[in-house]
Amino acid sequence: MEISDILILLGGLALFLYGMQMMSNGLEMAAGNKMKRILEKLTANRIKGVVAGAVITAVIQSSSATTVMVVGFVNSGLMTLNQAVWVIMGANIGTTITGQLIALDIGVIAPLIAFLGVATILFVKNEKAKHISEIFAGLGVLFIGMDMMGSAMVPLQNSETFIHFMTTFSNPLIGILIGAVFTAIIQSSSASVGILQALASTGMIPLSSAVYILFGQNIGTCITAVLASIGTKVNAKRTTVIHLMFNIIGTIIFTVICLVTPFTMLMEHITPDNPVAQIANVHTVFNIVTTLLLLPFGTYMARLAEKILPDKQSEQEEVLHLEYIQPFESHYAMGQGALVLTQIDHEVERMRMIVRETVSGSFDAVLHSTSQGKEELEQKEEYIDYLNAEISRYIVSVMHHEMAVEDSIKISGYYKILGNLERIGDHAMNVLGYAVSMKKKEIVFSDQAKQEIMTMKEMSLRILDDVAGSNVADLKTMLEKTSRDEQKIDDIRNEYLTQQIERIGKSECIADAGIFFSEMLTDFERIGDHALNIAEQYYGMLTRVV
Repeated sequence: MEISDILILLGGLALFLYGMQMMSNGLEMAAGNKMKRILEKLTANRIKGVVAGAVITAVIQSSSATTVMVVGFVNSGLMTLNQAVWVIMGANIGTTITGQLIALDIGVIAPLIAFLGVATILFVKNEKAKHISEIFAGLGVLFIGMDMMGSAMVPLQNSETFIHFMTTFSNPLIGILIGAVFTAIIQSSSASVGILQALASTGMIPLSSAVYILFGQNIGTCITAVLASIGTKVNAKRTTVIHLMFNIIGTIIFTVICLVTPFTMLMEHITPDNPVAQIANVHTVFNIVTTLLLLPFGTYMARLAEKILPDKQSEQEEVLHLEYIQPFESHYAMGQGALVLTQIDHEVERMRMIVRETVSGSFDAVLHSTSQGKEELEQKEEYIDYLNAEISRYIVSVMHHEMAVEDSIKISGYYKILGNLERIGDHAMNVLGYAVSMKKKEIVFSDQAKQEIMTMKEMSLRILDDVAGSNVADLKTMLEKTSRDEQKIDDIRNEYLTQQIERIGKSECIADAGIFFSEMLTDFERIGDHALNIAEQYYGMLTRVV
């Protein structure tokens, strides 16, 4: 095997992997955030979950991409661990389609598929059509790469050392190790199975040896999900444990079957003189049979994963951290739109709750004429500023990536919502400042003024509850309710200001107390204004993408 052959092999592998990336990107851009809704419907039960995993993987030709997507979805709370079990099982079935297509010699028309896909991308203006065409273009590129790898391996037919090694190793563990390590290196079982088929097509490796390499390839493909789970929550790590369990159990079962039964002879008999189809068939049987055997035990696998990776004691709340936005980097883009939006939405909702607590505590400080709790409220304000900065930084980072238009609009909307929440926190701190100053000056509000401040507090919390996240049943209703409450806040502000002026005129209120009360009314009104801005932003995020 000469240097030129090695270069062709590497170039073919590069095209194969790039083709899978194109298909993944095409599906991501075509589906966008709909991937979340699709999976919610398709994972309602175990059968639907398996079908969903199989179909998605068959479309993008990569179980690794599907599994990485599942890890991300579990990490962000889009999918439960039990749902992930079924999708992973289906992904293992769907990945066998690549080998079957290679056995059908679809590579003959691969250049035509790639040409039609690229031509559509270049000359068709419809965005949806372009994204779908990217899937087909990627499929064509994938099989062109596969054909290049097969051609590069032909010279190995003349290598006696290589042929001797591939045909004489007797220990199945060696074959399993070879398959696992090689697949882990290139991070694609589809590519490594394709290379194995290319070797088999030259007659250099018998099926009796190839099956063990094939079993190892199923284990090696788990490395991509393992790497993707680094830095994620424990539930996401459990997903990779389930993926590993599935393939290790399947490997053990089929290794025993191959050792004690004429399984390989039977597979050779089904498609004689076609070693490529034989490997594809073994791969398909391996994954379908393993899925059928483990399907009744999916929930037990999830429980076992929870025992292997038990919950750890959570971080102390006083430590500044992002709860839902987790480090999750992968070269697979599929599902990233739904994942990113969910992480941001949860983190923004968490920030809203801290803002609400700050508003409540600040009004309480005024009502009880105390500065106690000042440090705690200041820490909450520090947390609000931290979340605003970190979530904004994350939003800016993801906006650099290509994504569906509707996802881009929503992410931009969250950026504006953050600013309004941060400003509400500032107004809450203004109210706290009035309480501290009044305590120093020994100024106390009248009972009537305290009753009015209580109403301000209740209305502020009410309007903040109106905008509790975008995952509400009816955003139009949310906007209408927030608008009514904001108008009520304006009316209350005008009414209380008039009453305060009357109290000052009757000498029922000292001037300093009147100043503090007036300033508080201004902050009260601004809280309502920013809450309405948030509601309008949520509604705009919906209407601009419908």
